[in-house]
Amino acid sequence: MNHRKVQLAPGLHFVATPIGTARDITLRALDTLASADVLAAEDTRSLRHLMDIHGVPLEGRRVIAYHDHSGEGVRARLVEAMAEGRSVAYASEAGMPLIADPGFDLARAAAAAGHPVTAAPGATALTTALALAGLPTDAFFFGGFLPPARAARRTRLEELAQIPGTLVFYESPQRVAAALADMAEVLGEERPAALCRELTKKFEEVRRLPLGELARSLEGAPVKGEIVLVVDRGRSVKIRESDVEADLIEAMKGNSLRDAADLVARLHDLPRRKVYQMALTLGKG
Repeated sequence: MNHRKVQLAPGLHFVATPIGTARDITLRALDTLASADVLAAEDTRSLRHLMDIHGVPLEGRRVIAYHDHSGEGVRARLVEAMAEGRSVAYASEAGMPLIADPGFDLARAAAAAGHPVTAAPGATALTTALALAGLPTDAFFFGGFLPPARAARRTRLEELAQIPGTLVFYESPQRVAAALADMAEVLGEERPAALCRELTKKFEEVRRLPLGELARSLEGAPVKGEIVLVVDRGRSVKIRESDVEADLIEAMKGNSLRDAADLVARLHDLPRRKVYQMALTLGKG
């Protein structure tokens, strides 16, 4: 038994839970779960199972479900419990609460009502993937989940293309192949990247390849599990538009408009869509 009862102040206490291996829980997290007056979780079964593994008794407490579909009623009940002087512990299904997690609205509501908000920090797939990807970590941007629709996803990637930091995304196994194909086209096939899968679990895998190769590695070979995509920052070099146009004009002499755009985009390491639009404009001239 690795927990102890502690005196928790009234208010909201976020509890980070393991993203895979159950032993990644912290001692402070166990203390918080053992001591809180009220327990809430994104997934009640996951939290109860975790508490069983570590021998943390419920002692008559029930775990309240708080997730994307809980509505304002549950949030109001939890904030009311804080107002009554009780401590409320909230745990996401896996990882650090508020990182792509419904706890954000609960934190905002608690703070707005004047209640203390604190956290027992711990595992998160975001920083774990950054540590394993082998890409720069001095500056990074967390993009959460990309839009599921292709057009919206490509638009979002174009918005993020020149951010001066490593890009990090969560992605589902059903959409990861399509997302990587769009990344290769919008961000550049040679841009270094990593696919991090099932972190801290038995089948943990990290594939470190340029975006184009990474996308091709999934063709006909789907992957399973929780996935984090990490993409190197753009290496922005000042490129004159006149140079790109001159190369397009030359490439269009012996290639189709689309092939010419592909060639010049690779030559200058520019998003294909941007170069294709330039080619369309030149073709109309």
